[in-house]
Amino acid sequence: MYAITIPEPGGPEALVWAEVPDPVPGEGEVLVEVAASAVNRADLLQRQGFYNPPPGASPYPGLECSGRVAALGPGVSGFSVGDEVCALLAGGGYAEKVAVPAGQLLPVPQGLDLVTAAALPEVTCTVWSNVFMVAHLRPGETLLVHGGASGIGTMAIQLAKAVGARVAVTAGGKEKLEHCARLGADILIDYREQDFVEEIRAATDGSGADVILDIMGAKYLERNVKALAVNGRLAIIGLQGGVKGELNLGALLSKRAAITATTLRARPLAEKTAIVAAVREHVWPLIEAGRVEPVVDRTLPMAEAPDAHRVLEESTHVGKVLLTR
Repeated sequence: MYAITIPEPGGPEALVWAEVPDPVPGEGEVLVEVAASAVNRADLLQRQGFYNPPPGASPYPGLECSGRVAALGPGVSGFSVGDEVCALLAGGGYAEKVAVPAGQLLPVPQGLDLVTAAALPEVTCTVWSNVFMVAHLRPGETLLVHGGASGIGTMAIQLAKAVGARVAVTAGGKEKLEHCARLGADILIDYREQDFVEEIRAATDGSGADVILDIMGAKYLERNVKALAVNGRLAIIGLQGGVKGELNLGALLSKRAAITATTLRARPLAEKTAIVAAVREHVWPLIEAGRVEPVVDRTLPMAEAPDAHRVLEESTHVGKVLLTR
């Protein structure tokens, strides 16, 4: 088969479409013939040499895909050859085929085409596990999403609105904020011109956000704590603003607040299986009912993965960038 390889870490040009050995599904795995994959920030880090796949995972980038079941490994039930699926991956999505643990497979939602389904696994699993399974966002609460126009952000807005929460977002510029508003965001904050702490306090009569979904890490840590409501929960899922920050524990104590930080890629199989099952139970019905939809900025051929990485690095996109076979 062919896959995007990384012979040497570097810029987008380091991604090379090359012939590689076919994967073989092991015990409990399914071989998927890939129709599409999606580009995530983690792929950019892997390309640069900063985020290696976990042991035993495919060496090729790509944390999600859609496609058709091509073969079943030993011990697999519940899927058949030819089924249209999408999958959460530890790697290998930028390829013609990938072997996936059966617990990380999802059927393509009814009413959604196979290619677009590639935009779903990573964002739905990340948002549902952090905002709902960990931070326990409840109806009537306020969620602040940093990077509201990103793939994660566009999904977080819709899921939070679907459960009856109020949503605030930060994004860069009027156009991105307008996209967020169309998805249901209630409070729009241009991080280039506005202080999100002041804006979220003003919009909530001084109380702050009950849950914050953060992709920035260190750069926003102190201000995120200031922006939290009493009993607030800060969920950190990215480190685009650095890895080391200073935390005023007194401020955290005074708000009886909690901070969690998670990754998805390296979680044990049992945890990923549980998250995927929860997404299928809670999110898939919303997608099939038309209440939640993936937002796709553009689709490029997989061999043009370098151009797709440049799009993410420029941060001009809204939603997901897909790669097709």
